[in-house]
Formats: sequence, structure tokens, C-alpha cells
Amino acid sequence: MSVFEAAIDALFDDPNLAVAGLYRAGGTALDLPVRVIRRQPDRIGEFGVTRLRSETTVFELRTSEVPSPAEGDTLSVGGIGYAVQGEPIRDAERLVWTIEARPA
Repeated sequence: MSVFEAAIDALFDDPNLAVAGLYRAGGTALDLPVRVIRRQPDRIGEFGVTRLRSETTVFELRTSEVPSPAEGDTLSVGGIGYAVQGEPIRDAERLVWTIEARPA
């Protein structure tokens, strides 16, 4: 295990940063227990000269727990269901997925 992997594991094991969730790949009935870091940043978009603010929900997951997330997969955190939307993105070290989600 590299120093980076150990650091990521420590972050995801910290109860102040990460929470438990259940990940389900599209088309399967198997819930996979995962630890996730949830962020809810506002995003600014533009439509002509109008600026629009929208709320988003973003989750970070370890690639060791979810090797290949995809649009349409679902995630349950705190009893609330979310659907993965868009293309998941990995970090430079290929240790963490960032996924954008919407309520399912």
C-alpha cells in the first residue's frame, strides 16, 4: 500500500468526513457497502446574459470499493436514494471517484 492509499483510507475512515452508504450498479440487485464523502456545492451556469445558481450533490468514493461506477447506478446514503448522473471522474492517483448525483 502506498502512502497515498493509506492517506485516502484514513480520510474515508474518519467519521467526521465520510459516512456509510450502499452502492448498487445498474441492473444488479446487490447492494455494496461503501464509505462516501458527500459535498453539496452550488454551481453557477449561464444562459445568455443570465446567471443561474443550482444546488448539486457530489459524492467521492474509493476506487477500491467501486471499481467502475456508471451513469444510472444508484447510491443510498442516510436512507436517501441518489442516481449517478454524468460521467464519473477519477483523481490523478486513480484512488477516488467523484460522481455527481441527483435524488432517485
